[in-house]
Amino acid sequence: MSSSTTVRTARRRTLRMAALALTAAAGLTLTACSGSDAAGTKPAGHSDTGAAVEASGAGSSAGAQGSAAPASPGAKADAKSGAAGKQSGGAHATNGGKAASPARTQRLADGVSTAEISKVGDQHYRAKIVARGSVLATLEAKGQDAGLDANDMFLVLTSDGQVRSWTGGGHQGPGTFKIAGGWTVKVSKVGELHYRAEFLSPSGDADDTVEANQHDIGFVANGVNVVLSAGGVISAHS
Repeated sequence: MSSSTTVRTARRRTLRMAALALTAAAGLTLTACSGSDAAGTKPAGHSDTGAAVEASGAGSSAGAQGSAAPASPGAKADAKSGAAGKQSGGAHATNGGKAASPARTQRLADGVSTAEISKVGDQHYRAKIVARGSVLATLEAKGQDAGLDANDMFLVLTSDGQVRSWTGGGHQGPGTFKIAGGWTVKVSKVGELHYRAEFLSPSGDADDTVEANQHDIGFVANGVNVVLSAGGVISAHS
C-alpha cells in the first residue's frame, strides 16, 4: 500500500470516529433537553416545546368541543404538556438570561405549599412550588399549559400565568376511567415513563389523544383541568 493510500485511510478513520463522537454527543443532548420527544408518537398538533418541570422530590416523575372529549391540545392556547421534567425533560428555560417579573404568591390545595408565579415573557410563566421554605419543584409554561402530579396534589400552570391545584381524584393506568368533565379516558402504557390517554367518544372511538413521555403534562379544556403523569396517573378537576 502506498503512503498516500495509508494517509487517506487514516483520514477516513479519523472522520468516522469524529462523526461517531458527534452523534453520541447529540444523543446525550437530546436526552437531557428534550426527553419528551425521545420515543413514541404524539397526536397531531401536540407540541412539547415550552412547558418544563424541575422536580426536587415533589412529584411523581417531575379546549374542547362538545361534551365527550377535549379538542386537540395543539388547538388550545392553554394546552399541555410541556416538556421537560421529573421529571426532567431537561432544565427549565432561562429565556436567554432575561429576568422574570416579581413573583406573586398563591396558596395551593394541600394547604401547605405555595406557588411563586412570575412572568418570564409573552405567554411564558414560571411557578416555583415552595413548602416550608424549600423549593420542591419548578413548573414552566411557555406558549402552552404545563402540569405536575406532586404526590397526589395536581397542578396546572396555564400559559397566561394561572395556577390551578387540587388534591385526590387520580386514576392509575393502564385502564379506562370516567373523569371530571364527563369524559371517558383510556390510559395505556407505551413505554417506561410514557403513557397515552385517549379521550373516547360515546361510540368508543378516540376523539383526542395526549401523551406524557418522561414528564407530566397538564392542560385546561372546557374549564376542566387535566393532569396526566409520566407514571400513568390521570386526574381532572373542574
